[in-house]
Order: sequence, then C-alpha cells, then structure tokens
Amino acid sequence: MPASDFLIHPTISPIAFELGPLAVRWYGLMYLLAFVGFMLLGRMHARRLAAQGVPTLDTKQIDDLLFFGVLGVVLGGRLGYVLFYKPAYYFENWHEIPAVWSGGMSFHGGFLGVLIAAALFARRMDWRFFQLTDFIAPLVPLGLAAGRMGNFINAELVGRVTDVPWAMIFPTVDALPRHPSQLYQFAGEGLALFALLWWFARKPRPMAAVSAMFLIGYGGFRFLAEFGREPDDFLGLLAGGLSMGQWLSLPMVAAGIVMMILAYRRT
Repeated sequence: MPASDFLIHPTISPIAFELGPLAVRWYGLMYLLAFVGFMLLGRMHARRLAAQGVPTLDTKQIDDLLFFGVLGVVLGGRLGYVLFYKPAYYFENWHEIPAVWSGGMSFHGGFLGVLIAAALFARRMDWRFFQLTDFIAPLVPLGLAAGRMGNFINAELVGRVTDVPWAMIFPTVDALPRHPSQLYQFAGEGLALFALLWWFARKPRPMAAVSAMFLIGYGGFRFLAEFGREPDDFLGLLAGGLSMGQWLSLPMVAAGIVMMILAYRRT
C-alpha cells in the first residue's frame, strides 16, 4: 500500500511549553497527571470502601502513600531498565544511571519498586501487605494510560511494521507503516484494566484478590500488546520468539492466578 493510505503520526515537540529557562516536557506532564489521578481516585475509592464498612485510608495517608509510590516508581523504574534491558551498557557507563531525563524506564522495575514502597508503608500503617496493595491496584491503570500517551506523543516505543488499515507512519522514526502499539497499551493496560479493576473492587473481595486481578490483567494485556510492539533493538526477540516485556509479564499472570485461587480458598 502507498504511504498516503496510512495514518501519519502528528509530529509533536516533546516540550509542551517553556517557562523561561525551564522546559516542561509532555512526558513529565503525563507523570504529573498520573500522580494527580492517583490522589483523586484514591479519595473516591476510600469513600466507597468506608461506606461499606471496610477499613481504609484517610486523605493524609493517601498523600503519604503517593510519596512512597513516586519514589518506588522512579527508582524502581530506572533500576529495572538498567538491570533488565541494558546491564552491560550501564556497567560501563554507571555515571549515566541517574540520567532519567535521557529516557529509559521499565514498568516491571517500577512495579517492583512500588511493591517495596508498599511493604514499607504497610509496616508503618500496621496493615497487611495485600490489604494495602488491594487498595492501590485500582488506582494505577489510568496512570499507566497517561504514560503510554506520553510515549505516543514522543513517538517512542513504536510498533512493528505492518500493513493493517490503521497502521501509522512515525516520520521521526522512519517511513514504514507500524502498529500504533502505544495506543494498544493505552487502551489495554490503561483504560480496559482500569474498568476491570474499578468494577472488581466495587465490593469487598477476599484479601489479595484485587491485587491478583491486577497481575492477571496487566500481564495479559501487556503480553498481547507486545505482539504489535517493536522489540528493543539491542535485545530483539528472545526465546520462543517472545520479547523481554512478554517474558516479564508471564510470571505476573502466573502469580496472579495462584494468588486468586489461594485468596478464594482461604475464604
């Protein structure tokens, strides 16, 4: 098909606006949107749980939780990228590890960072770990959606070459039609996962069940979306023709299934 038959990515400057010497980037705004969304949804979710007589967090505790979560996302996301994707490079260039502004964040690393932050916060609150992660899980997907929209605006993490009718050409990458995989992830692990978890958490569930649903849902949506996403050029496809993202998602799905079974068996 000729290039004119495909969608063209609307090339957008990565800088949203400038305030004197300060350049505010779209990707940073997406992170800010994610954190604000977490606070607002957290308050809504807390009111819903309180109305059902379920122990929950107050406004100040939600704000404190967000602080712990931000540290987990940023530190875990960066270290996860370093260790999972480019360990050899950063072993030689260790001084570049803090340079998050140059790109390179891993969801799975950020996820592990958030788990550590949640464990510390739960201990501080004298809550059980899964009691807290069940509260957090429904608040996360819209933040993931914001991050994927940031990827789309920046024309990064592009999809594999394809000739599907909705294929898109990213002029800043090349002239080949590709899957708009960022939008697949925006719709799947963002909007669809939010709808699923918000519905699932609408009434009391066995402890760890909501967390298990997050693992199953995110891992499943991410695994499917990776079929349309271009593998990292420094990794390519791994064993079984799967990408690194898919291999990291499979344990999430498996752990979620086991957790869900155990949660309902305990009940």
